[in-house]
Amino acid sequence: MTDLPGVPGPLPACRITAAICTYERYDLLPGAIASVLGQSLPDGAFELIVIDNSPDPARSAREAAAFADHPGLTWRHEPRPGLSNARNVAARLARAPVIAFLDDDARADPVWLASIAECFDQFGDAVKVVGGRIRPWWGAPRPDWLPDEMLGDITVVDLGPERRLLDEGEWVAGANIAFRVAALQDAGWFDTSLGRTGSGASLLSAEETALTDRIKAQGGLVAYDPLGAVDHWVDPERLTQRWFRRRAAWQAVSDYLRDPKGKMARRDQAWAGMKDFLITCNPADRTMRGLALRREAPADFRWQTSAVYNAVTAMLAGLDEQDDV
Repeated sequence: MTDLPGVPGPLPACRITAAICTYERYDLLPGAIASVLGQSLPDGAFELIVIDNSPDPARSAREAAAFADHPGLTWRHEPRPGLSNARNVAARLARAPVIAFLDDDARADPVWLASIAECFDQFGDAVKVVGGRIRPWWGAPRPDWLPDEMLGDITVVDLGPERRLLDEGEWVAGANIAFRVAALQDAGWFDTSLGRTGSGASLLSAEETALTDRIKAQGGLVAYDPLGAVDHWVDPERLTQRWFRRRAAWQAVSDYLRDPKGKMARRDQAWAGMKDFLITCNPADRTMRGLALRREAPADFRWQTSAVYNAVTAMLAGLDEQDDV
């Protein structure tokens, strides 16, 4: 049937859901929302769900009121804390078969959702997860001591200019990641024992990695789309060596929770790796002090944070040392 002139045709089916999970980030959240509302897809082809985990429901309602004129936006205050739970709530509310997650401190390119949807279409039903490029939006100048190899710790992802399936060992990040909703359900949703809760006292992570691993174990594939790109805020508070060491320690905890048997099997290697670093320190610094001293050279700082990771892993796995006889 041909549409009559001057009479709008039927709205397109909701092709993809965007979701932003937030906790007391009302300074940055409106920019993230605006970047989604300005997507290149036509009205009706996408929706936006905001899950507000902030503790004050009255404040949440006031903030939501600013977006009441957008029919494609659903704002839900979720009292149960935790990023993983918020993501699960969003996925269960989604009207589309695909849900794309954006951090509340990120800004999506105008073609973000269209590119992610096209990537799913191109690779077909076998692809259950798509991640996109994440560029750093520096809140302060990049430190000289920060090597390229550690940019992943601040959620920088760039796997090249080609849309493709991931190779073994490659990963995509939760600041810009999309799933088939059915695959989320089949894999048991996000694990609420992982992921961050509240304002950041804990840096527990790896929830999207654990979920992606379960999806891959069920035969699902993961793809990367460079045009489905976002800019991600790098808070100046994260651009300190103290924060990166803390990040390494919490990554060890996250990885142990995700694979305790594997980490226990490698505890001796982790402990040896930590001692290899400390032996290069001055004799007086071959203690916890050596894991906390400032390092100026990027390679030295990377080795130090690796030693922090190995030390925490070894302790979690049940370290047992004896004096030499």
